[in-house]
Amino acid sequence: MVVVVDYGAGNLESVKKAISFLGFSVCFSNRATDIKKADKLILPGVGDFSWGMKNIIKRRMREELVRFIKRGRPFLGICLGLQLLFEESEESGRIRGLGILKGRVKKFRSRKLTVPHMGWNQISIQRRRDIFRKIPDNSFFYFAHSYYVVPEEAELTAAFTDYGIKFSSVIVKDNIYAVQFHPEKSQKAGLRLLENFLKAV
Repeated sequence: MVVVVDYGAGNLESVKKAISFLGFSVCFSNRATDIKKADKLILPGVGDFSWGMKNIIKRRMREELVRFIKRGRPFLGICLGLQLLFEESEESGRIRGLGILKGRVKKFRSRKLTVPHMGWNQISIQRRRDIFRKIPDNSFFYFAHSYYVVPEEAELTAAFTDYGIKFSSVIVKDNIYAVQFHPEKSQKAGLRLLENFLKAV
C-alpha cells in the first residue's frame, strides 16, 4: 500500500491527480496506524517548517514516520517533506525536525534574486540513481520555496540546482528519496520521477 501522509501541510490534490494519472492507487491518511501498514510512503508539504512539525506531532505521527524510514521502506519527501527530514530550520525557532538526516535548513538571502524561489529551474544530476531513470540531466522542475537544505554529508546530494547559490535539490540515501521541487507540478519530468518511485524503487 502506498500512503500519502496528510498532516495538514500538503498540496494533496495535485499529488493525487498526478498519481492517479499514472494509474496508481494510494491511500491519503492522517493516521499513524496507516503509516505503520504502508509499503511506500510519500510526505508532501508546503508552508512553514514549525507549523508542519507541530501538525505531525499533534497527530502523533512523528514516531511512526521515523520508524518507517529506519526500517528501510521506500520514502519520498516533497518540498517541505524534504526539509522536515533534517534536524533544524532557520524558520522553526526551537521546533526540531525529524532528525533523520544531519544538517539544517537555511533561508535564501540575495539582493539580486526574488525570494521565494518560484517557477521552473534545472537540476544538475551528481549521482545517477533509480529515481532519475529516463530523466535527462538539466531537466526542468517546478520550485516554490524560500528555504533550502544544507546536509552535513555531501554524498546525500544526488542533484543540485542553481539559484544564486548551488543548493541540494534532490537527496538520496538508502531508502530515502526527497526533492525540493514539486514533481506533481513538473509535467513530464515530474511524472516520470513519481513513476520511478512508485514503480521502480
